Amino acid sequence: MMQPVILEKLAELPESLQTELLHYIEFLIEKQAKNSTQQKPTKKRRVAGTMKGMFVLPLPDEFDEPLEDMKEYVNAHD
Repeated sequence: MMQPVILEKLAELPESLQTELLHYIEFLIEKQAKNSTQQKPTKKRRVAGTMKGMFVLPLPDEFDEPLEDMKEYVNAHD
């Protein structure tokens, strides 16, 4: 329905503006393509049991001790 009206108006424009309009249409098509790919994030399904064996129980005795990287920070704020 809208295409005949657009074509009518397009025919009224000088060629320089028709070229400018063409560039704008191409810009809109690219923008739409980017938006459509960004709107469809792929969801990764979680699989039960993938972390099996990653945690060892019982926890070691030094579990609550500050990490080596943090000892300087902890000592500076005591």
